[in-house]
Amino acid sequence: MTSIRVASVQFQHRPSDKTYNLERIRYFAGLASSHGVKLLAFPEMCVTGYWHVRNLDRAGIAALAEPIPSGPSVNSLRALAREHDLVLGAGLIEEGADGRFYNAYAVCLPDGTVHTHRKLHAFESEHIASGDRYTVFETPLGIRVGVLICWDNNLVENARATALLGADVLMAPHQTGGTNSRSPHAMGRIEPVLWQRRTEDPGAIEAEFRGPKGREWLMRWLPARAHDNGMFLLFSNGVGQDDDEVRTGNAMILDPYGRILAETWRAGDDMVVADLDLGLLPLCTGRRWIRGRRPELYGLLAEHRGDEVDPRQARFSPAPTEAPRRNPLS
Repeated sequence: MTSIRVASVQFQHRPSDKTYNLERIRYFAGLASSHGVKLLAFPEMCVTGYWHVRNLDRAGIAALAEPIPSGPSVNSLRALAREHDLVLGAGLIEEGADGRFYNAYAVCLPDGTVHTHRKLHAFESEHIASGDRYTVFETPLGIRVGVLICWDNNLVENARATALLGADVLMAPHQTGGTNSRSPHAMGRIEPVLWQRRTEDPGAIEAEFRGPKGREWLMRWLPARAHDNGMFLLFSNGVGQDDDEVRTGNAMILDPYGRILAETWRAGDDMVVADLDLGLLPLCTGRRWIRGRRPELYGLLAEHRGDEVDPRQARFSPAPTEAPRRNPLS
């Protein structure tokens, strides 16, 4: 197979309303199937809801969490993958066999197989643990798929590790854009009233989605993850008001040169579709660069600098004014 049709979805989930959220997933799975899509990405934690979770106690999170793959929500996703003969990924809170909760992404294959990625850098709640392994797997489409959830994608090491494990396509589910970032030059809060008035004044909210709080921020780094590592990338995101923040959507599909194949900045639920030309992979820039690596030089990448912190601290606490410096003579 030299070409695969894929799709990425943005939709506004309802907090803790799994019935509604699964219905939206069901709708888009049917729509994708009607367009001949074989690989479909939904956003991070779109089954359970996302940002409100930070305000839940352990019992509240436990009430939302489900085991994977045996939980009812994943069984619904498996049924959709089987019905429409496609590979489908969606995010939810997993109740692990170890008794911990995870921000997880379940990718369901048509034969009922489920591959699960646990977010490596979870910060949503003290009750949600971080995963400890990369996720790359074979599919019946003849390609290997990798998964990184939201903040996982911000660390370049994670994208490179996923590529080194053989990923041809990276599913990158998010809940981002419009965040109240501590950095003065990364995103920023979007006034909820702009979202609430999206029908009367779509131009105002879509300007925010296309601007530095949405698309412009993504363009600083997202194409590089695809280009530098020689992978196609499916960026799926929430859209609209999510508790006290407004997600910017910007569902997007990129090729292994970092070029945008399809995107949207619509202020509403939407899906973008593109055909992936697999013939681009063997000679794309990123894959040629990877073959030119000198691993003997990279030991320092696995060394502790001394300022590493828990993802929750990295996300919400001020960074030190000066990072530790490694003595080149040591």
